[in-house]
Amino acid sequence: MPRRKAGVLLPLELAILDSGLTLQSADASFYGFALARALADRDGAALIAHGTLYKALGRLADAGLLESEWESPEAAEADGRPRRRLYRVTGAGEQAVRAAADASRAASLAAAAVSAPRSASKPAIA
Repeated sequence: MPRRKAGVLLPLELAILDSGLTLQSADASFYGFALARALADRDGAALIAHGTLYKALGRLADAGLLESEWESPEAAEADGRPRRRLYRVTGAGEQAVRAAADASRAASLAAAAVSAPRSASKPAIA
């Protein structure tokens, strides 16, 4: 499998960052299963395979686009469940989402300009 260029994000990674920003606006952070549900709801698809999701989360954390920490044992124990790994999109992650959105808009505008019919300019008759 060929390596991708540094700084180029996969569509899944952009979707994770975008959905993560939405989730963390409601709470200070988000966890993997909540993210998987948000991605499935957003795309109208089944849940992403957890191995795929957590590998992508790890890549994003390694790139500095996400930060993570384990929640307190007391919070998990109070809810009677295992501890969650909590994620937050960093400032660099927000910039990456904005840059991708800007690039997408620019590409759409360029494509629209190329495909728009050109009107033949006719000299005005006096």
